[in-house]
Amino acid sequence: MNDDNAADRVIQDLRAVATGSAPGSRLPTVRELTARHQASPITVSRAIRTLAAEGLLDTQPGRGTFVAARAAAAPAPDLSWQSIALGPRPAGEDAMSALLAVPRPGAIPLSSGYLDEDLQPAATLGAALARAARHPSSWQRGPAEGREDLRAWFARGAGALRADDLVICPGGQAALSTAFRALAAPGDTVLVESPTYLGALAAARAAGLRVVPVPADAAGVRPDLLAAAFRRTGARLFYCQPMFANPHGATLAPGRRERVLAEVRAAGAFLLEDDYARDLAIDADPPPPLVCADTDGHVVYLRSLTKSAAPGLRVAAIGARGPAGARLRAARVLDDFFVSGPLQQAALDFVTSPAWPRHLRALRAALRTRRDALLDAIRRHLPALDPPPVPRGGLHAWLRLPDGTDDVAVTTAAAARHVVVFPGRPWYAAEPDAPHLRLTFAAAPPALLEEGVHRLAQALLD
Repeated sequence: MNDDNAADRVIQDLRAVATGSAPGSRLPTVRELTARHQASPITVSRAIRTLAAEGLLDTQPGRGTFVAARAAAAPAPDLSWQSIALGPRPAGEDAMSALLAVPRPGAIPLSSGYLDEDLQPAATLGAALARAARHPSSWQRGPAEGREDLRAWFARGAGALRADDLVICPGGQAALSTAFRALAAPGDTVLVESPTYLGALAAARAAGLRVVPVPADAAGVRPDLLAAAFRRTGARLFYCQPMFANPHGATLAPGRRERVLAEVRAAGAFLLEDDYARDLAIDADPPPPLVCADTDGHVVYLRSLTKSAAPGLRVAAIGARGPAGARLRAARVLDDFFVSGPLQQAALDFVTSPAWPRHLRALRAALRTRRDALLDAIRRHLPALDPPPVPRGGLHAWLRLPDGTDDVAVTTAAAARHVVVFPGRPWYAAEPDAPHLRLTFAAAPPALLEEGVHRLAQALLD
């Protein structure tokens, strides 16, 4: 029997009894609940603790469990003054909240930035974290820039940086926020691919930067337009995802890599390389990072483990050579001092063990199966649409909708059919070139992907 399902049944039973009983009423004993639900005493005790934490139950050792006294409802405070004090809401706030929303039970997730639970190495990570927790040194204060051995592992993957150039961050989003604040000042311009990662747009705007888009196509950002944008704006920072870019999946073509770096050097600018999909290649091994070809310290490198492992593994590294690296390290100290020691130890344990390459091999095979299932479902159920470019890696497919389609309205119609998709509009820093949906193939198994696209096709007819 699944312990989580059993705990849910016990919680529902106790919640129903408690809400229908007077405060102080005695509830069934652990033994009685164990027999009633065919659950273990541990499961029952966990359910009781959950409701006690909510304030619904009162556990009294040696006496039993009782319905807790209900606090008198306080009058709602008048918080209208806050609208004046806070001023306008930050741009992109609603889109980020929607992007991170957990799907409702029963909904089919065709939009997510993380792996399905079945693809996450949860047991291996749990064992690594348990070992880390038993080391007293893990709980002590370490270097603010993070463990040297973990930084060295990230440096080897970057190929052109040293451990001393890097700083460990609690996830890629925190690293992006640090980079935008450390490398630019409020009012400065940052260039971005168009479309580009929604979280990067939000972080740049939160840092007070002016975001200017540079069009990208199937071969990545266009170097000629990048050069024009540098000349017109005087920007000194360009945010780029050279491999399996989120949301559209393009990889910077070999013939463009040196041209992009040359334009960055000519502008005396930094290129912030977001290498989020280093471990998510599907059809072939990924090309080396751009930082490997950087001889003069123009590339700031970012890599995270969260996308390729599990959402709870909030470990990333960002780094650069010279004064830029020093500014990144100083900014990280101001944010949160350092990343949790046990989490760093567990991450190092995981990526340096045989479990890491095994996980990546299994993940590549699973992503290929799910990608193909999503694309096949689109061809069958949406034959009138242009099929999306085949993603060679990453987690997403970029589906072009017919001209004039309201992608936000399609998202709402799909949600009514219990399918979660995400509109393309928020991924653009300016006007979108066409309506799109970002569909994720890593958040559900093939059968659910099939059903999800079937429902999406019905939503497009609404």
